[in-house]
Amino acid sequence: MLGPHRAGSARRDDVTAQGAHVPKRQLARCTGSGDVFGGVRAFKAGVSAMVEKEEAVISEEEAAQYDRQIRLWGLDAQKRLRGSRVLLVGMKGLGAEVAKNLILAGVKALTLLDHQQATPEDSRSQFLIPTSSLGKNRAEASLERAQNLNPMVEVKVDTENISNKSQEFLAQFDAICLTCCPRDVMVRIDQFCRSHGIKFFAGDVFGYHGYMFSDLGEHTFVEEKQKVVKVGSGEEDGPKAKKVKIDPNETTLIKKTVHFCHLKEALEVDWSSEKAKTCLKRTPSDYFLLQVLLKFRSAKARDPLPENYDEDSELLLQLRSKVLDSLGVKSDLLTDEFVSSCFSELAPVCAVVGGVLSQEIVKALSQRDLPHNNFFFFDGLKSNGIVDCIGPK
Repeated sequence: MLGPHRAGSARRDDVTAQGAHVPKRQLARCTGSGDVFGGVRAFKAGVSAMVEKEEAVISEEEAAQYDRQIRLWGLDAQKRLRGSRVLLVGMKGLGAEVAKNLILAGVKALTLLDHQQATPEDSRSQFLIPTSSLGKNRAEASLERAQNLNPMVEVKVDTENISNKSQEFLAQFDAICLTCCPRDVMVRIDQFCRSHGIKFFAGDVFGYHGYMFSDLGEHTFVEEKQKVVKVGSGEEDGPKAKKVKIDPNETTLIKKTVHFCHLKEALEVDWSSEKAKTCLKRTPSDYFLLQVLLKFRSAKARDPLPENYDEDSELLLQLRSKVLDSLGVKSDLLTDEFVSSCFSELAPVCAVVGGVLSQEIVKALSQRDLPHNNFFFFDGLKSNGIVDCIGPK
């Protein structure tokens, strides 16, 4: 288990470099290493072949549309992004933020899946649903505004419950992002994604608090670094021969690999062990708050509601003691005041967490830059975001 660090900072102790510095023009395209079994293997192989074919060319119109992104992370990365299909589950406030960012980034196709109807509470943070569409399915009500963001992206809608979806349905995607889902559903789909080489993400917003989690399995990516050159080039001996400097005019791409753990492992850490206790003080309290809120969602089949504040607050306090005791930590790790800050979805928190979550999806699909491994927690009361790697090691 590794300690937390500020969002945006690079963690080096969980990354393995592969190969030496190579010029950008010589870098081979990074490809996923996911395996597929049985009939799904053939299905994914066919999909991969089609994606590779689609990646070959970006039209002039697309090049103009995505010019700034291509300058930022390169043509090959944008091609990989343009060949990716993403499933987004849950179209509340956080889902709307993720959908907006992925559509503007230019994925190949995005499927919005939600079986619930839009409520008045959704209108406080879900900007894709017109106020005239309250009572309609959230995904269907979001479609028109979502598609208008970028006509080049194929936006689809599915109104079924994710719990009823088949493995064949899930296998057609390159990345799956779950919001508003029970813990058991997230664990099950994460395990499926890991065994089939699909990038898995999850996230939620509870009042002032939000989180995201990613499981990319064994993920290969590249980072762009300024080239290091020797000052004393041509000299065999002497101090000048050993000096190096950074050339600001030339960069190289470094290929690396990072390893992720399952969501189930990240949520079931034994905090009573001596090794875990040494990391407990550095672990964000929002990790334990998440455990309580997921337990509430499983028990009530919903999140805490403002109109049920008294009843839900009492249940949250009861669940806090049970959940933290089961994890092997003291219940006072979360003070009683936590119940007043985890009701409803706040639009600013959705914007922050949705921005980070969609950024991580784009980084994973384009295989550019170091991904967050594996949690990101945001505390809106403190305006503080932390990346933490939590798992069995």
